[in-house]
Amino acid sequence: MKLGQIAEKLSCTLEGDANLEITGVAGIEEARAGQLTFLANLKYRPALETTRASAILVARETSADRKTGLPRVAVLRSLNPYLDFARAIELFHPAPQFAPGIHATAVVAKSAKIGEGAHIGPYCFVDEDVEIGRHAVLHSFVAVYRAAKIGDDFFAHSHACVRESCRIGNRVLLQNGVVVGSDGFGFARDSDGRWNKMRQAGITVIEDDVEIQAHSAVDRATVGETRIARGTKIDNFVQVGHACKVGEDTLLCGQVGLAGTTRVGKRCILAGQVGVAGHLTVGDGATLTAQSGVPNDVPPAAVYSGYPAVDNLAWRKSVAVFNRLPDLQREFRELREEVGRLRAQKAEGA
Repeated sequence: MKLGQIAEKLSCTLEGDANLEITGVAGIEEARAGQLTFLANLKYRPALETTRASAILVARETSADRKTGLPRVAVLRSLNPYLDFARAIELFHPAPQFAPGIHATAVVAKSAKIGEGAHIGPYCFVDEDVEIGRHAVLHSFVAVYRAAKIGDDFFAHSHACVRESCRIGNRVLLQNGVVVGSDGFGFARDSDGRWNKMRQAGITVIEDDVEIQAHSAVDRATVGETRIARGTKIDNFVQVGHACKVGEDTLLCGQVGLAGTTRVGKRCILAGQVGVAGHLTVGDGATLTAQSGVPNDVPPAAVYSGYPAVDNLAWRKSVAVFNRLPDLQREFRELREEVGRLRAQKAEGA
């Protein structure tokens, strides 16, 4: 593809030969001649001197002076180089297409309604009263339980499961092994100390433009609903408990766990292995750094860290003190011994 065509498709400003042939995309350190790369993180700026890429996406304000590190290659100036690089990947690696139709090995109930252009792949199961929208793709071994409702442009990879009566919006992507609407972890203890299962009578609702990655589970509510709002992205091995509410455009990174009835606001980031106790609220725009344990509410726009999670600045100060504890202990022991000597001398003088 010509570089000029790429610049036009990405709405970038081109500095260089528009007829330059670009054959693919690659990271700045791995790129070869004929490939397009990008610079979004200043950590990689030194690699500009050694990259073999033929063209590079950079921010519009990046200087073209070689003294600043920008190599003499063709440049695409972008308002968001990382986003435009993601779009460039799609130019060279378009998503695979699936022909409409139902595979001979799939089991589809007669009462199910399948939208125009949908693809139901090998060994899929679609139960009674299910509704699936237009151009949906069920790759293989996908199960959709009774009375589930799914919107347009849905894509479920193999072994994904949508449980009974759950609701899924448009353009939702489920990676391999995702379970939407699994039973919430609800048990009531009787007088003998035994756990009795509570019927999980609620549902799970997934709004538009949500992606849930491999082997994550979004439990159904005991009563009412669990809801994942529009645009949220959920990483691998994430557990969303019963009756949780997750706001728009929030990121739940790998191995995050939300106990039941947690409320997470809009545009939050919960980094890897964050755990949130149940019946708590995480305010809009909050960030919880990796492995934070959250036993209390988190205010909007806060950055919390550690366990129990506290303001990030306070946590960093605490970590600095913790790292000095051996030295502080030694100083304390020396001071205590000195005080003991002074007291002994005073007693002898008396």
